[in-house]
Amino acid sequence: MRVIFNEEMKSIADNLEHMAQDVHTAIYNAGYALANNDLEAAQKVIEGDAQTDELEATIIDQCVKLLARQNPVATDLRIVVSTMRLATTFKRMGDLSKHIAQSVRRTYPQSPVPQDAQKLFANMVSFVQQTADRMVHMLADRDADIAKEIIEKDDVLDNLHKQVFDYVYSDEFNGTKQQLINVVLLGRFFERIGDHAVSAARRVLFIVSGFNPSLTPTRDEGTDID
Repeated sequence: MRVIFNEEMKSIADNLEHMAQDVHTAIYNAGYALANNDLEAAQKVIEGDAQTDELEATIIDQCVKLLARQNPVATDLRIVVSTMRLATTFKRMGDLSKHIAQSVRRTYPQSPVPQDAQKLFANMVSFVQQTADRMVHMLADRDADIAKEIIEKDDVLDNLHKQVFDYVYSDEFNGTKQQLINVVLLGRFFERIGDHAVSAARRVLFIVSGFNPSLTPTRDEGTDID
């Protein structure tokens, strides 16, 4: 029975790593599309999202069947349940990447954000792309150090998100009402990608070491609401 369990868990883990790679690609392409107003890159993200959704459904189905057939306990149960949560988190990250890509497609050939906000969003793009890199390595190696790094660095993205609001409230903003909406929404999408990366990092820490009170979130990440 243990051999069967291990084989099934390997199949699930492979699918989860595949999903993480797909989300990594989506985040990169969405960021590139926004930074370069690239319609082709945006379209790749939008079309690729269906595969991410399908992988999430497959992983959850595999986990539910494993729970029903193998009745795992202790560490095994922790891994299976956490894997289901990770799949849902990755799906949401993919959805947010699609939202960014859709913003680019909706306003093409114009950029969805004013010229004087380009640098701010370039910084957000760079940050989430770096986070996506860390996330893939964290998952593949079950690396607790990378997970902690993702959690600790999230304040950088929160600060950038705050700068978005400072910008739209300032006298410097002279964009249209539509650009105002675009800027606020895009800032939110990037901030949520970061929050979901933190959620994934906490879940990996839980898989590796079990519950650790020192790693309990100090605020509501909101990962169950968007």
